[in-house]
Amino acid sequence: MINNSWKKIGAFTMLAFFFITAKAQTKTNKIEKKEVEIACGECMFKLPGKGCDLAVRIDGIAYFVDGRSIHDFGDAHADNGFCNAIGKAVVTGEIVDNRFKAQSVQLVETKKAQKPKSN
Repeated sequence: MINNSWKKIGAFTMLAFFFITAKAQTKTNKIEKKEVEIACGECMFKLPGKGCDLAVRIDGIAYFVDGRSIHDFGDAHADNGFCNAIGKAVVTGEIVDNRFKAQSVQLVETKKAQKPKSN
């Protein structure tokens, strides 16, 4: 009788551990006002997919963006568009299921190199 109780406690402990571990793996990663790279996921970050979709690269890892479109930032196929150039942005949101859920995306102006003055 006692042996059977220990088996039930052991089984319950293993189930509890499994559910806690599974919950930890779906944990979200909040991002607060972080400067990141931003561009087309397929064209510039080589993410799998068809078409052109907005993505950010956070700490070296690229994520597609939910909540904003690549078209929100002008012509993606222009010379300086996100299909041809990687920009910088300050973002707030969270990473959920390997996607960045954007709350805010603010582009950072990049300084263009000035040409030296000729005499």
